[in-house]
Amino acid sequence: MKKYKCVIFDCDGILVDSEPLAEATIVAMANEIGINFDIEYAKRNFKGDSFQNILDHIEVTFNISLPSNFKTEYRRRSFEMFRNHLKPVKDIEAVLKSLQVPFCVASSGPQSKIKHNLELTGLLPYFEGRIFSCYDIQKWKPEPDIFLHAAKSMGYSVNDCVVIEDTIIGITAAKSGGFDVFGFAEEYNVETYSKNTTKTFTAMNELKKLLSTK
Repeated sequence: MKKYKCVIFDCDGILVDSEPLAEATIVAMANEIGINFDIEYAKRNFKGDSFQNILDHIEVTFNISLPSNFKTEYRRRSFEMFRNHLKPVKDIEAVLKSLQVPFCVASSGPQSKIKHNLELTGLLPYFEGRIFSCYDIQKWKPEPDIFLHAAKSMGYSVNDCVVIEDTIIGITAAKSGGFDVFGFAEEYNVETYSKNTTKTFTAMNELKKLLSTK
């Protein structure tokens, strides 16, 4: 196994278990205004995408104009949901504590959201000064720019780094930037991820072993 000099983590679904909470929020809000889809639909169609793309998808697919306050109301309700229920991904802190090389987080979310979620889960001290947001550079996955920006800011070449992702959009972004990428898969997408990643894993204790391999 190649020995990496820097690890670049995605945030949602890798560090913090926010995806189910975000999906539940948007499903509830959509259903309230008569747009009927479920959690499974949200998981398959929205996971890892920018929020604006999700809104565009809803409007086009369901032929509806969302209320002007939909985005701000979603932010308010999801932040409240995170405040009350957000937890770190199981065993991720053990992974962070075990790392012998520098690491950072590169996420599609705004800086405020990333920091808020990391603070809520007790993970912020691991990433102070090493948080990179798509909003900072105005480039979003599946473009590779956020990972290229993170690697350069950390002082490493693409070949020195590995990206840890849990979405096909993020995996595509990492691959298009020339990075090795480890995919955190669920049962329904493990075959797809296996075909598109350097390594695929289904539990964080597996990632700990992958990253500690000499």
